[in-house]
Amino acid sequence: MTAKLKKDGKERKAKIAIVQKAVLYALAAAGGLTLALVAPSALQVLEQFGWIKTRRSSKDTINKSVERLLQVGLTAREKGGILDLTPKGRKRLSEIERADYQLPKPNKWDGRWRLVSFDITEKRKDVRNLLRATLGSVGFVHLHHSVWVYPHDCEDFLSLLKADYHVGVEILYIIAEYIENDRWLRAHFRVGEFSGT
Repeated sequence: MTAKLKKDGKERKAKIAIVQKAVLYALAAAGGLTLALVAPSALQVLEQFGWIKTRRSSKDTINKSVERLLQVGLTAREKGGILDLTPKGRKRLSEIERADYQLPKPNKWDGRWRLVSFDITEKRKDVRNLLRATLGSVGFVHLHHSVWVYPHDCEDFLSLLKADYHVGVEILYIIAEYIENDRWLRAHFRVGEFSGT
């Protein structure tokens, strides 16, 4: 019985997170909506991203999500009852987009490693921690101290990160032909002799 309750609780939390994500996307796309338009717009986002197959999601669930987003400061009521994202909400949406980002995985590896090295001061420790979490979540491997590695081109993604985190020269993008003792990396990423390329 306890396992079933835990499973039901996890499924409910996952559903709430998806609905909240849809509300944030809808508000970002529209640049602000009245409460009456939030539910139809959020339902459209849910369908567009394949998060639901039909419109059976109740307006009640969406309205509860809107209230929760207001409480935690991700959205705010503007003049005329218009709901819009706060700066905190825009930041959260940016984090969601990065977490959902899929790095390219071509069929054939070009034999070159992409390294990301960063040197971010202690004063901006929160940015440094967020950068580490983002790199790990999209598939980079932590190589050494503040050096991360990926086998395929990811320059566009890193440009987005630099813009989002307001870091420029603190992050270096390096393309390397050779990394000493890289057999474990090739095995991890299934490239080179491990993929037949």
